Amino acid sequence: MVQSTKSLAERVANAEPSAVARAISRIEDGADSATELMKQIYQMSRGGLVIGITGAPGAGKSSLVDKLALLFRKRGERVGIVAVDPSSPFSGGAILGDRIRMQTLGLDENVFIRSMATRGNLGGLSRATVDAVAILDAAGYSKIIVETVGVGQDEVEIVKAADVSVVVLVPGMGDDIQAIKAGIMEIGDIFVINKSDREGAYATEKELQALLSLAERSDDWDPPIVKTIATENTGIGDLAEAIDRFQQTQRRTDIGNERRHAIARWRIIELLREQLLSSVLNSNDCASALERLADEVATKRRDPYSAVEELLKASPNR
Repeated sequence: MVQSTKSLAERVANAEPSAVARAISRIEDGADSATELMKQIYQMSRGGLVIGITGAPGAGKSSLVDKLALLFRKRGERVGIVAVDPSSPFSGGAILGDRIRMQTLGLDENVFIRSMATRGNLGGLSRATVDAVAILDAAGYSKIIVETVGVGQDEVEIVKAADVSVVVLVPGMGDDIQAIKAGIMEIGDIFVINKSDREGAYATEKELQALLSLAERSDDWDPPIVKTIATENTGIGDLAEAIDRFQQTQRRTDIGNERRHAIARWRIIELLREQLLSSVLNSNDCASALERLADEVATKRRDPYSAVEELLKASPNR
């Protein structure tokens, strides 16, 4: 298994699409060899830029990702796309499956598209999203776009995995108010008003300008507002330019390092949480107790809080 894991990592480094797909599947499935694989993958980092695309449902994020990726390809860059889809509450799989919504991109050998299920995670991010991004980075994709599921207020999680966060809003959908509720104003590095040919685009822009004037950032970056019509490929060049400017600004300051430190700290905590949970659930006593407690809670004979307390007491880590 060690040899096959090493071989898979080497094939990922050689940018073999089948190896990249297999590596991501291994992470998603929680295979026994996943940890050893990721230890090797993280040593192969090539510094690809991770672009988070987030926003309310119906904002046109998919169309925006499509056109942005096409622009990067015209520059000669290799592009990786991770589309985080809603997942089935029963199977845990992505409801939309391995969609190829971006038909033109799907035929390009220098573009890798992968749908991932949220697996019940809040924030629109799959547990394996960060590892998938690391795999694409190791495979030499210089631009890695993460498109979130678009569930509204929990979208702020994208900032924990992206080098630059792009918030997509649409005129006439109340997105300006939603942005305040979600805390998106705090995490957006670039704001996009998509479908800007709609009535209300000017008002939305003024609302955003007013809100941004009240926000303070430690890196002195002034988040730009970019107007686009993704379906017509309008404003995509301006968005790419804004992304480039933000990347250059981060390189010139220590803020970029602080951001990477925060992301790394969050990732360690997430892995710790997952492994502690796994160690509890995988113990023989807890596994059988869980089924019994689930039945008791389902039939209202027990509340879930006391059920958790019992599981913790039975945990070998206590």
